[in-house]
Parts: sequence; structure tokens; C-alpha cells
Amino acid sequence: MLACLGWSAVNSIVGAQLIESVNPDVPGAAGIVIIAVCTFIICTFGYKIVHAYEFVAWLPPLIIFLIILGVFAHSGDFVDIPWETGTAEMGSVLSYGSVIYGFATGWTSYAADYTVYQPATQSRRKVFFWTWLGLIIPLLFTQFLAVAVMSATTINGGDNRYQAGYDATGTGGLIAATIVNLGTFGSFCMIILALSIVANNAPNIYSVGLTAQVLARKTARVPRFIWTAIGTGIYIAVAIPGYSHFEQILHNFMNFIGYWLAIYEGIALCDHFLFKRGMSGYNPENYDSPEKLPPGIAAILAFGFGVAGMVTGMSQQWYTGPIALHAGKGPSGGDVGFEQGFAYAFVAYAVLRPVELRYFGR
Repeated sequence: MLACLGWSAVNSIVGAQLIESVNPDVPGAAGIVIIAVCTFIICTFGYKIVHAYEFVAWLPPLIIFLIILGVFAHSGDFVDIPWETGTAEMGSVLSYGSVIYGFATGWTSYAADYTVYQPATQSRRKVFFWTWLGLIIPLLFTQFLAVAVMSATTINGGDNRYQAGYDATGTGGLIAATIVNLGTFGSFCMIILALSIVANNAPNIYSVGLTAQVLARKTARVPRFIWTAIGTGIYIAVAIPGYSHFEQILHNFMNFIGYWLAIYEGIALCDHFLFKRGMSGYNPENYDSPEKLPPGIAAILAFGFGVAGMVTGMSQQWYTGPIALHAGKGPSGGDVGFEQGFAYAFVAYAVLRPVELRYFGR
């Protein structure tokens, strides 16, 4: 739930930046509320509406990103920033990689909220393949495009409109700088791109309602749209004060999400491959029968070991772990928190789960 709400806040800030870059008279708070309300309306009517919207919502931003790619490539403003070598560069690559991992792995904890709607007879390989393909292509495309456009902020001499746009309204201003010469059409593209944030946030907020309902039998009795409304209010309250500190919030948040997801994945994959031995080891009908499910002691302890690995390997502005210091040069070292979190949790669960099985029998 925290991951979904946090990503919704981050996404809303970007959308508000896009709107403000087109019309400075629209403050960031207003842009955030506009995007949040639109998202709430779609999520209120259930999965079928969310799915129908997501089925077509990807096309307009794809067209706009292709326009941005074409305009930017034609401008020739891409800067080939040379790579350095040695420990310092290794630390930078590790730290940047942890941010990208935190962004890309965000679907892990709630992918089943949507693949569960597939027919029971559907091939698991097909579900996996299409889910992976639907994530990897847009992730790589948008990230490579972003790296290319961001490199233009290093151009020396004259008025650097890319740096000026980024300084003015962050990511939104940077994107606006790439299509500023398109006039009214460019402004139209920016607004459509801002509203496309709704497609990013809809699965997040819909999953907040689902997750709240599976917490307990009492929370399951609360209608889903009420949880959706509460979640919407929470991420608006987070996004508005975070609007002026976006870059710092984004960096710290994505790292933190990557850390806990790595720990979660270490435990889940260990259980899947070593103990469940594949899909045949699951009994879905036991999902609401606690007496038939593992007590969770091994998982909780393994999560604690994962946190220990995370803390010793993390590299943040507010703390750098002792192992991270050796993964790069300088006071910040290199971030290996998610790698260590995954490894520590995986190994700990592999050791603790047999003990739990022997003692509890489940």
C-alpha cells in the first residue's frame, strides 16, 4: 500500500510539473488534485473500467514520446558524456542501478492483482511473457530517451533551454524544452502527457483498495471505493508538500522501494523454487484459512536479515552502510543495498523455513 501511494504521489508531481510548464498560472497543487481526481473517478467503477481505460491509454503517450524523440534527434542536442573508469564510476553505476531497479521492480508486489483475471486455463508462460514484454519495452524506451534528453542539460555556452526548463519546473520543464518550438501543438502534447499520468496511477490506487480489503475480514467489509478515496486523499497530502522537493523525494523513495521489494522477492522466490517446487505446490483455496497457511515466523525473521543486508549496503544522503563504502570511492561509496537485501533474505529463509516446517508442520 505504501509503495502504491508513494508512486502515485511521485507520478502526480510529474504530471503537475507538465501542466505548470504549459500554464504557469496553474500551481503544482492544482495539477496534483486534477490528476488525482481523474484517477479516482476511473478507479471508483471497478476493474473492468480500469482495464478498458488501460487498454487504450498507452497510445497517446507513445505517439508523444515518439514526437519528442524525433524533435530531439533532429535538434542534435544529444551530448555523449564520456564514461570514467575505476572505483568511483563503479559506485555511481551501482547507485544509479539501484534507483532503476526500484523503479522497474515496482510491479512485483501487485502484478497478481491483474493477472488473476486471466482464464484459469491460460498458459502461465504466456502470462509471464506478455507481462514482461509489456514492462521491459516501455521501461527501456522511456529511460533511454530520458537519459538522452537529460544529457542536453550539460551543453555549455549560450542559453541552455534544457537546464533552464529543468530548473524552472523539473521534469515537466525539461520535456517542455524539447518541444518548445512546436508552439500550440507542443503545449497540447504536454497536457495529454500530463493526463496520461492517470493511466500510471489507476492500477496503483485500485490495488490500494484490494490490498486494504485483504488485510483482515473487517477491512474486507468496507467498500473498495472508500479505500480508494482514502488512498487518494493520502497521496494528495504527500504530493503537494513534496512538489518543491521532487528530485530528492524521488531518489530516496525509489531506492527505498527497491530495497523492500528485493527482500520480498528473495523470500518469495526462495519459497517458490526450494519449497513449493513450482506452481503445483500451491493450494489457492487455503488463502483465507490461517490454520492451513505457514505461520510466517521464518518469513518475518528472513525479512529482518534482509533489512540487515539492506542497511549495511545502502548508500543514501542520510546514511551510508559500511559495505557500501567499499563499493565505490568517496563518502557515498556505491549502493549495493538491494543486492544484499535479496541475498540475505533468500539465504535466511532457506535455512529457517525447514525449521518452521518441522516444528509447525505447515
